[in-house]
Amino acid sequence: DVELVESGGGVVQPGGSLRLSCKAYGFTFTNYAMAWLRQAPGKGLEWVADITKGGDDTDYADSVKGRFTISRDDAKYTLYLQLNNLKTEDTAMYYCAKSIGGDFINGHRGQGTQVTVSS
Repeated sequence: DVELVESGGGVVQPGGSLRLSCKAYGFTFTNYAMAWLRQAPGKGLEWVADITKGGDDTDYADSVKGRFTISRDDAKYTLYLQLNNLKTEDTAMYYCAKSIGGDFINGHRGQGTQVTVSS
């Protein structure tokens, strides 16, 4: 079975940085594009970034472009998200996602890791 385990969240001040990790189990990680999603309190699930299999191409939501960087280490079956220059509006539960039929929002995701940006 597909299992995705996120870690690395925490509480950080505005302008701070965090690095999220997601370890994948139960499928051939190298064969799939992967994504990060987030859900802020009282809001729906939002796509943040994705990366192609092999890592040659990435894409970002406008709200995080230039501040967040998605990457992957296929040898470690691990997906990363570097979060820089964090803003209070980045506060959310962050999820690693594997698509089902090209759909990340309705695909497999882990239990999430909480990022709170507060002064």
